[in-house]
Amino acid sequence: MDLSEKVSRYGIEASYIDGTGRVHTIDEQTFHRVLDALGQAPALAAPIVIRCADGVEMDDLVTRLSHLREWQILDADDRVMLSSADARQHDARLAFGTYRLRGHGGEAVEASLIVAPERAYEGAFDRRWLLAVQLYGVRSRGNWGIGDFSDLQDVMRWAAGLGAAGVGLNPLHALFDDEAEDCSPYSPNSRLFLNSIYIDVAALPELPERFADENRAEIERLQNSELVDYAGVAALKQRGLKLAFTQFKTRTTLRRKASFDAFRRERGRTLSRFACFEALRKTYRAAWWEWPEPWRQPDDNALAEFRRGEVADDIAFTEFVQWCAHEQLQACAALGDDLNLPVGLYLDIAVGVKSGGFDAWNEQAAISRRLSVGAPPDQLNTAGQDWGLAGFNTAGLEARSFMPFRDVLAASMRYAGAVRLDHVLGLNRIYVVPSGFPPDSGAYIRMPFEAMLASVAIESVAHRCIMIGEDLGTVPDGFREKLADWAVWSYRVMIFERGEGGAFNAAENYPAHALVTFSTHDLPTFAGWRSGHDIALKQALHIDPGESLAGREHAVRELDRLLDGAGGFDAVLACLAQTPSRLLGVATEDLLGVMDQANVPGTINQHPNWRRKLPVPLHDWDRDIDIGGLAEALRSRIVSH
Repeated sequence: MDLSEKVSRYGIEASYIDGTGRVHTIDEQTFHRVLDALGQAPALAAPIVIRCADGVEMDDLVTRLSHLREWQILDADDRVMLSSADARQHDARLAFGTYRLRGHGGEAVEASLIVAPERAYEGAFDRRWLLAVQLYGVRSRGNWGIGDFSDLQDVMRWAAGLGAAGVGLNPLHALFDDEAEDCSPYSPNSRLFLNSIYIDVAALPELPERFADENRAEIERLQNSELVDYAGVAALKQRGLKLAFTQFKTRTTLRRKASFDAFRRERGRTLSRFACFEALRKTYRAAWWEWPEPWRQPDDNALAEFRRGEVADDIAFTEFVQWCAHEQLQACAALGDDLNLPVGLYLDIAVGVKSGGFDAWNEQAAISRRLSVGAPPDQLNTAGQDWGLAGFNTAGLEARSFMPFRDVLAASMRYAGAVRLDHVLGLNRIYVVPSGFPPDSGAYIRMPFEAMLASVAIESVAHRCIMIGEDLGTVPDGFREKLADWAVWSYRVMIFERGEGGAFNAAENYPAHALVTFSTHDLPTFAGWRSGHDIALKQALHIDPGESLAGREHAVRELDRLLDGAGGFDAVLACLAQTPSRLLGVATEDLLGVMDQANVPGTINQHPNWRRKLPVPLHDWDRDIDIGGLAEALRSRIVSH
């Protein structure tokens, strides 16, 4: 078997064209490193996807499986739900979900069977706008130096008063709470749990009032710092949370005790594993694959014994913290309903996880820790990108009936009316870099695209949550059309929406099922873009900006031409408000004229990524933001209550 046959058999692409037009051909060394990292046999038979309006009827199912002499359909626990022997005796429908099919035709067959809605949830509103906020950067009188979930409620009320449909946030995934300075929301410990740093600890009824008084000087120091002092905030909040937990164990109300118990039951084994993982991580202070046996695998019997040991209180504390985060974020979601916001919260889902984190430990078959998700070279990143994140692999997902992916979606969708899936191109194929290889020496792995979209549709409909795919970069032919067929929305960034000669696309050329915005957290703000500040910053950091100042000046002239000479941000919003796109994202930084972008890709400590606070406290937004100009620009998208 030659190399081209080998790579095809394992779903690895033999070659690809990068964003600069260069052809890369995979070699034997890369193939074997990728295959070894996957640790997999060839993928199972292609998943069978059945799209239907309300579950599949038995007659239809029997017809679709008529090529098999006999078959069984099993649930996630490997229990037989239906077989060819008795299928015609049933008149029920097979509900939306992922199943396992085992059967015999000419040979044995085993495959995932996915029964999915015909389309994802599409929302029940017309053209509206969202306020996009970096929650950590919100200044307020009440927070402890970082925006929190109580601030989020105030932001939602402020946005609702201006006719917004909701508030958009970066990922709220759990990070490593004892490594607070590693603060990128896109490098999570787990996408199944929440970042505890956003808890408003002062709002917990168990926290003694004296705590804030005793720590007033530290709170004021953290509030007045120019950048978020993550280490200081985390230390203070951990002390407060531990004191609240101590009080909770002996002095809480019956209602709160019942709520905590219900949360633990609902999240079940996954929450227990997460809490145990955190205790183990802090015990051994090493990557989980270097832990002693039996902890290198999540063995529930061993973990049950571990829970009864000397770290029992630490484990319960982690569960308490997650419950506090859930309660406060759930209150934000409920507020969205009370305010009649058609979206409420718009949350982001990161493309992968830290290899040393909980998700990679908990789903070792489905997540490849020795492969890092990234991107091949393109015009902006000529050396390629290695994001340092572990992603899903095909065989592992199929073996688990795609539940790890569905669980990730559900973890964010339970709070949101819309979510954005970072790097949605990864549903079709994903670029991976083996450990120790440079970013331009990776390979593409094919993903079961139809099955991934079917999983999206199941969770989207179940949670009544719109799915927006971050489809930037080199998009394959037909990809966006495939997303649209499943009602997955596009994500259109005005900076990139340009045609021949660099002219900006007219408003009418944007798609309807899309979220449109001027920029993103990884790109310059409007003020930074217009002035070329981002180019000067990257040059000072010895990073290729991918664009010259002359090129930027040309782009600014082209934008002014589109806007008939009106160069302000209100004119940009007025233009974007005329697009058919159903959602328009408005960044708070642009309303406040902030020059620096939230994150400069390719930097770690050279730039204060994810640390910069907004220059104006929340209670002064009405004073410093041109409310009248904003309302006029967005007039066609504002619905009065």
